[in-house]
Amino acid sequence: MRQSRLRPEAFPAVETSRGDKPSNDAFRSFVIVNPSSAAGDTGRRWDRIAKLLRSSLGDFQHATTRKKGDASALSRAALRDGFEMVVSVGGDGTLNEVACGFFDGAAAVAPEVVLGVLALGTGSDFGRTIGQTDLESACARLGGRATRAIDVGLARFTGHDGSAKSRIFINVASFGCGGLVSHLVSPRLKALSGRLAFTLATLRALAVYRDQVVTLEFDAGPPRSLAITNCAFANGRYFGAGMQVAPAAQLDDGELDVTIWSGFRLRDFILKRHTLYDGSHVREPGAEVLRTRHAIATGASTVLLEVDGEGVGRLPAEFSVLAGAVRLKV
Repeated sequence: MRQSRLRPEAFPAVETSRGDKPSNDAFRSFVIVNPSSAAGDTGRRWDRIAKLLRSSLGDFQHATTRKKGDASALSRAALRDGFEMVVSVGGDGTLNEVACGFFDGAAAVAPEVVLGVLALGTGSDFGRTIGQTDLESACARLGGRATRAIDVGLARFTGHDGSAKSRIFINVASFGCGGLVSHLVSPRLKALSGRLAFTLATLRALAVYRDQVVTLEFDAGPPRSLAITNCAFANGRYFGAGMQVAPAAQLDDGELDVTIWSGFRLRDFILKRHTLYDGSHVREPGAEVLRTRHAIATGASTVLLEVDGEGVGRLPAEFSVLAGAVRLKV
């Protein structure tokens, strides 16, 4: 087996996990592990997880993240090193970083490399979209060589410091109340319960948030100005630890599903919270859904933006779909 050129002095320590027998059918894989995900349960269960992965992948190399940004750096290095598949083991934030390592702006660094997902976060919204239900079956699906081309989104936006930024999103990007929620969510509570953390942060956000006027342009159409509670650009179906923000979203349709909420207040969340989880909110008054390949959003600098659950900046912003840009292991 060719040795990795990933250097321990430059990255978290790289280790090789050897299976009981080599798997000739599996991709040569590098596994990126966030041991802090799922309130530290991923780290505590790593021996069991590694055993299940070995049964599917045979030998693999892995490294654990230590801080924000490690997963992107490890992902990019694994691509340079010639691995055939990079596997994210952690939550949606870890997955976003791993996916970002696959791209230089809008350009795929190594289009032939496969992305594997073992969703083990407290929210794991992307895992819901791809139907991961338990650890054993999720590890088993990483074996073999079947893949599916999926879309990703690209957000160009204004950073908190006022500079121009860009970031890949594999799940959902949103602005308005959602951006405020990502700012208010408690990391400590999120580590214990993603759903509870996002619910309480949403209650806090809606208690103070007032609809903001933004101007939206979809696919070079005429600009529209409207007051919004939240606007989400969805590749996957879920955000906020199980809220079904875009129930009709497909990962491979070459478009982003857009859900716009207007006039949504704290009282609505309390009385109609169930509609966010079953997806029926899209039929409520004040909700609008559409699809787009490219959109521009402008508005006040106080309108905050989140990408795959992480608060990253504010408007103005631009959203594009990169159709079929990633090969997902299925």
